[in-house]
Amino acid sequence: IDEVGYLPIDTDASNIFFQLISKRYEKHSTIITTNMPFSNWAEVFGSATLANAILDRLLHHSHVISIKGTSHRLKSKVEYFNSSSNAS
Repeated sequence: IDEVGYLPIDTDASNIFFQLISKRYEKHSTIITTNMPFSNWAEVFGSATLANAILDRLLHHSHVISIKGTSHRLKSKVEYFNSSSNAS
């Protein structure tokens, strides 16, 4: 599930997301990507209780990988613009 928290999530979608995570809990692997710190998930889902329930299931038995640095998607563009500005 890519970019959790990138777009606002309404109450119905938050509840459906919880149901999805709940059904997968301890049965299937789930990979989540997000730029949103866990401390802000209450804002994402509109409820601290719901966010905590989702995080409880996601983080139990999990491996959290925090990646810091520049965007891999923008890397070639940044290199291009840097080389273009150096050529001038």
